[in-house]
Amino acid sequence: MPTLYLTEDRALVRRDTEDCLLVQIPEQRNPEGETLVAACKRRIPLIKVENVVVMGEVTLTSSALHMLLEKNIEIHFLNRLGQFKGRLSPELTKNSLLRMAQHRAHNEPQQRAEIARRFVVGKLSNQRTMLRRQQRRQSTDTFIISIDRMSDIIQKLLLLSPEEEIAPTRVSGDNGISGTQLESILGFEGAGSALYFHCFSDMLVEPESWSFHGRVKRPPTDPVNALLSYGYALLTSQVSSAVQQVGFDPYIGYLHSSFYGRPALALDIMEEFRPIIVDSVVLSLLNRHMLTPKDFQEELGTYRLKKEPRKLFLTKFEERLNEEITHPIFGYKTKYRRCIELQARLLAKYLTGEIKEYPALTIR
Repeated sequence: MPTLYLTEDRALVRRDTEDCLLVQIPEQRNPEGETLVAACKRRIPLIKVENVVVMGEVTLTSSALHMLLEKNIEIHFLNRLGQFKGRLSPELTKNSLLRMAQHRAHNEPQQRAEIARRFVVGKLSNQRTMLRRQQRRQSTDTFIISIDRMSDIIQKLLLLSPEEEIAPTRVSGDNGISGTQLESILGFEGAGSALYFHCFSDMLVEPESWSFHGRVKRPPTDPVNALLSYGYALLTSQVSSAVQQVGFDPYIGYLHSSFYGRPALALDIMEEFRPIIVDSVVLSLLNRHMLTPKDFQEELGTYRLKKEPRKLFLTKFEERLNEEITHPIFGYKTKYRRCIELQARLLAKYLTGEIKEYPALTIR
């Protein structure tokens, strides 16, 4: 279990032995005094744990936190809606040369745009793959048109010269990019993603049951958006750990703006994995009828997954991360979890001059 998820409200997590945590879950009763969940204790060996994700009202003692940090295990904190709130990380790696190269590339507009371009090509290519897979089962004009338009966008991005100046297509909040090539790349990314999510409801077996009309981030206004946001938050934690493990500063990115507190580089690398990990899990759960609208709670127009279905989502998310594929670049079998780390290492090799270009991970 590479990721330990702590989701039980009022749970207490403390150090048990040198290599083990003790999770104490209190008894839960309903208003009538009937026991809903019996009190229990669980010992968690840390030998296979790489990350800890805390969701809800969970208490970790300082001795437990110290042990996790000593073993280079990151602790990620999410709220009940699955929104990322922060993390507690071990000491940075000693790879200062990589971080210097990372900062230089961020401050050099042409190189920053080139890296951002490759992230977007990877994301849109994998989104197009998702649509093509669905088209094999259900060919409609909507899929055909969207796939063709996404192919055009990808081709324009592939032919984009680093020195070429093109008209901006979107105003963003990133200081200093207005009117630059990076802003145009963001415009291509937005146009391609809009085409993809326009078709997303058509990838559902029973779209009428879910009323998905497009991507809405904060807050999620329907169950499908709630699942997507929840999955993306979990994926952010995974990628944040990978980039820090390699030696990067996770807050200095290329495609995403480096605002205060935003893990921009983790969000950059995550783009390639959104459709093939999170979207795939969401579609699988809904199309196999493993979740129903009754598994969601609505509060003031915002939806979130209930407690027990949330555990099912976490299980399927971990299964997807541990699924093996033949790596499209290296040609050997590896897990998606390992693919995330490999992309971070490939970016490091590009920034330090060991390879000529950063190759995005794309699947077929």
